[in-house]
Amino acid sequence: MSEEKKTPRSIQEYVPGKQVTLAHIIAKPKSDVYIKLGLDDENCDAIGILTITPSEAAIISADAGTKAAPVEIGFLDRFSGSLVITGRVSDVKAAVQEILNTLHSVLGFDIPKITYS
Repeated sequence: MSEEKKTPRSIQEYVPGKQVTLAHIIAKPKSDVYIKLGLDDENCDAIGILTITPSEAAIISADAGTKAAPVEIGFLDRFSGSLVITGRVSDVKAAVQEILNTLHSVLGFDIPKITYS
């Protein structure tokens, strides 16, 4: 008898509706975090992470965030709804807050409180 390899299975589901499921800011991360994420570690003061459904709203979020504060887009995926922004702690906080305000007040999204680490 041959031994079968079991492959782990991952299922991703999208729920109907408009929501931000994660809005988190990492202040003063170690430079290793930047390097492992493929981000520029020169400006390693803060990382803002958002997960948005529907995923196309990540594009709108990136626009709102970069207009609100001098932050850089570290990662944007219009298929998964992931957005990572980097910059000074105060700028990342302002950008994430404006993203949430825009999505909630203009587009009617459900939004979470911003969490910090």
